[in-house]
Amino acid sequence: MSTTTMTRVTVRYFAAARAAAGAETEPLELAGDVTVDSVLAAVGDRHGGELARVLERCSFLLDEVAVRDRSTRLPDNATLDVLPPFAGG
Repeated sequence: MSTTTMTRVTVRYFAAARAAAGAETEPLELAGDVTVDSVLAAVGDRHGGELARVLERCSFLLDEVAVRDRSTRLPDNATLDVLPPFAGG
């Protein structure tokens, strides 16, 4: 009998991502090898088109460290911050 590993992730949304998701934070529990891409696909499926469009322009922090490679695997109990581009300087 095989068991599927579940990974718990907290997604935190900022600015336009928060507005598109309709939430400040969102807990997820995903099976298998969880990557930044698989988390983004899950929240995109859950929230629909507007969030998916915002996600295309976002940068991400994984446990407060910038992550550019969306195939990066997430450890259990990770926090993924979704940061849209900010205007101003």
